Amino acid sequence: MTVDTFKREIDEAVKNYDRYVICLQKTPDEFAAVLSSLLQKAIKAYDQRAAGMRHGIALDKEITVILSQSDELQPLCGIYFNLHSPYRKEALPKTVKPLVEKLPPSH
Repeated sequence: MTVDTFKREIDEAVKNYDRYVICLQKTPDEFAAVLSSLLQKAIKAYDQRAAGMRHGIALDKEITVILSQSDELQPLCGIYFNLHSPYRKEALPKTVKPLVEKLPPSH
């Protein structure tokens, strides 16, 4: 099993990345290169998985690749985009309480 085994899945992911995903850090060519690297890591994880385990997973901040054992000879390949916004504000720490306005008592 090699990266070329999943050429159809890679081509589809690159096409969707170019069409639908806006990423400030990776061009479509860089995405394809990173995807190949992650797929190699997922294959290695899949080949070296412990008894009873069914998946090989590799990911970075933007992409997750999962190889899942199936009834076929070749495992299923899932490529997921980890969507996030670099402009989203970080959540407040749990020690910060929301501000609640107190209304004056009505007479």
